[in-house]
Amino acid sequence: MPEEDFEIRGAHEDAMEERAHHEPLSQKIALFSAVLATLGAIVSFLGGHTQNDALYYKNEAVLMKARASDSWSYYQAEDIKRHLAETLSADGQSAKVRAGMDAKKYASRARTLRATAEEYDRKSQEADAESQHALQPHTKLAIAMTFIQVAIALASITALTQRRWLLWGAAGSALVAIVLSVIAWF
Repeated sequence: MPEEDFEIRGAHEDAMEERAHHEPLSQKIALFSAVLATLGAIVSFLGGHTQNDALYYKNEAVLMKARASDSWSYYQAEDIKRHLAETLSADGQSAKVRAGMDAKKYASRARTLRATAEEYDRKSQEADAESQHALQPHTKLAIAMTFIQVAIALASITALTQRRWLLWGAAGSALVAIVLSVIAWF
């Protein structure tokens, strides 16, 4: 009696066939995760860039504040010299003329130093405002990056559990991240 070929399917074959039907989902998840990783890299770069800009302007503000402080110190020194010269001009006649000239010289220097100090103070305030402005998008970008990470995690869980609704959650999280990223720049 000839042997007939019977196909006896085991659990392994059934699992392989089932997996073959789900490969399109796995490929979609892999592609989606790659897009999310790329988006995450861009958002992370932009967030770091905003921090660098903010730090640059904050350093400028501190530098201008230090220069203003120096100028104010010079101004005070010149004003004290002027005050002393005016006090001395009240004593003797020849000393009075010389002290009066010194007082005018010190007063002139003090006015220049005061204007310089005020200019440095103004520049410091401008740089501080630029720093605050540069840092504004950072919080939104950081939150967007968090949503991207959540989307990647949900996509990974989808690949493991084969639950399609999790992929929709990942897509929703990615959409929130994209919206926050766009809002950060407007």
